[in-house]
Amino acid sequence: MHRPAVVSREEWSTARKGLLAEEKELTHRMDALAAQRRALPMVAIDKQYVFEGPAGEVELADLFEKRRQLIVYHMMWRWDLDAGCPSCAMFLDNVGHLAHLHAQDTSFAVISRGPWEKLKRYRERMQWTFPMYSSFGSDFNYDFHVTQDESVAPVEYNYRTKAELEAAGQIYFTAGEQPGTSVFWRDDDGAVFHTYSSYARGGDIHIGTHNFLDLTPLGRQKHVGEAVHHDRYDSPETHCH
Repeated sequence: MHRPAVVSREEWSTARKGLLAEEKELTHRMDALAAQRRALPMVAIDKQYVFEGPAGEVELADLFEKRRQLIVYHMMWRWDLDAGCPSCAMFLDNVGHLAHLHAQDTSFAVISRGPWEKLKRYRERMQWTFPMYSSFGSDFNYDFHVTQDESVAPVEYNYRTKAELEAAGQIYFTAGEQPGTSVFWRDDDGAVFHTYSSYARGGDIHIGTHNFLDLTPLGRQKHVGEAVHHDRYDSPETHCH
């Protein structure tokens, strides 16, 4: 177990001020990256995607709930567990009150390939209240590269081909369900556009628990992929990659 060295208050203050300079530099760099992200061009969605949810079948435009922007989290469905991925659950447990997004003309929804009846039961088990929809039977997951199946579409994850992923030693990203976050824009006439997607550790910044733990001496303690469902902390759990 890591235990920080014990020093005088003066020594601590000097070390802390040195780190503060690096933190400020990172903050300014993140501000610049956010500006670049906002400046990205967008692509028209010209395919009809149909999802299943509490009210039956809906289309992508319906998920905006009449707002201008939509953030979608692509939740991995673990067919072997007949439930969502525990790491994705950790991500979603950290989603805040949606009123703050709604006030900024932005909606949030979770989309997963889990069949709706199973997804519904899982959502109830996790006690989540945010919108959730099933993309089972549609091309949505394949088109946005969060389900990898060569018999359906060429493998691509985090903007790398299968060959590139294998060369990087990331074979686990070349088959099955994967996590991701996508952002969409809706014009006044109802036209929908794709503006942004991130994958793998691109979603790390959205996990408040990790950000809090990064402030502590012990840090996250568990490695990526060791998460368990919040109702299973006291029992063994099969983990994601």
